[in-house]
Amino acid sequence: MKKYGKFAFSLAAAFLLTAQPAFGAEPAGNVSAKAGWHKTAIVRTAQEIATVGLGPGETAAGAEKQAKETPAETGQPAENPLPETEQPAGNITPGSEQPTESITPGAEQPTENLTPETGQPTENLTPETGQPAENITPKTEQPAESDVSETNVSSPVIEAGLSRQNNPENNTPSSAGENGQPEDSPQEDEEARQAEEARKAAEEAARQAAEEAARQAEEAQRAEEARKAAGRAIDPARPMVALTFDDGPQPSVGNRIMDCLAQYNGKATFFLVGERVPSYAAELQRMVAEGHEVANHSMNHKYLQKLGPAEIQAQVNQCNDIIEAACGVRPTIMRLPGGNHNATVRANTNMPMIQWNIDTLDWKTKNAQKTINSVLNSVKDGDIVLMHELYSQTGDATMYIIPELVNRGYQLVTVSEMAAAKGYSLEAGNLYSSFR
Repeated sequence: MKKYGKFAFSLAAAFLLTAQPAFGAEPAGNVSAKAGWHKTAIVRTAQEIATVGLGPGETAAGAEKQAKETPAETGQPAENPLPETEQPAGNITPGSEQPTESITPGAEQPTENLTPETGQPTENLTPETGQPAENITPKTEQPAESDVSETNVSSPVIEAGLSRQNNPENNTPSSAGENGQPEDSPQEDEEARQAEEARKAAEEAARQAAEEAARQAEEAQRAEEARKAAGRAIDPARPMVALTFDDGPQPSVGNRIMDCLAQYNGKATFFLVGERVPSYAAELQRMVAEGHEVANHSMNHKYLQKLGPAEIQAQVNQCNDIIEAACGVRPTIMRLPGGNHNATVRANTNMPMIQWNIDTLDWKTKNAQKTINSVLNSVKDGDIVLMHELYSQTGDATMYIIPELVNRGYQLVTVSEMAAAKGYSLEAGNLYSSFR
């Protein structure tokens, strides 16, 4: 077809020279009119010879497409090549010195300015009148979508569409805000909200778990205390006695006494001198841990009946403070040094004052057997027994007294336990010697 095309254009040129009468006489004079005549003649001649060499049913557009898809004699595809020796002759038509937008005869016309079937410039002339028609599309068969790119049609609208089609990024709506930064999408906002809710829910769950653990620990502690209390249930119908030890703490004796009491499930009351407490705090902590009662015996073991109200109060309060600091328990009862008292003492201790009804005189005799005899020969239900923690002989005596009292059916209780079991309410300023 390429050969036929060249031949056709040559034939058209010769035909124009000899067949002017067929198109009418060339206008004379006006240069512009001449140029129009030549242009019209070329177009009509091209339409006639465009079908030269075509078979039955073939069209110029089909032949042109086949020529593009079929390799040339050299075996290489020929997509709109220009002849090596035949170049476009610019914009000058033969026989006229006026510039035109057409291609000179004898040269292959560029495909971007011709319709597929007629070869007519699509931007310059109408197929019927030969008049310029920039916005009129010839009534010819439109090329398929795949032919647009092959024929290199030059159209701003098509080029823009192809550019947008070939660059998918141009079809995506911009997500940048006014400051050029990407804006959060609704999905991102929802994800952030859900993450924040999950964080708060986890914190709340952790808080509730901590509270529940603390509650369970408290319940376990109360249960343990109840279990111990149940094991220490005091039976008011059975006899009981309160063993009391003054002037401690003294670990060498006090720990022996507590060891023996532990073997027989017994408890005792220890009246402590405040100035001795810091040196033996561990013993106080054991007393509390094992259920014994810690009580006040003044700060410096001074005879309170010789002191004024302020000094009496200082002796009592300082002792309570130091005991509480050592073991965490503040005493609720006290014993007066030597048991000495008067109206001033009773009015200023502000605590129940516990005396005794069995005095072993262990501090005086320092004899274990005499101490044993003083207790076992006179003990009765509800008695309060006075001994002293400072003496080893007292420790020796308790090793026999404790098991023997249990043997006789006595419950070994603290002063406060016995008062409660016997129905006594201990009141500040009052003296209590026994609960018979």
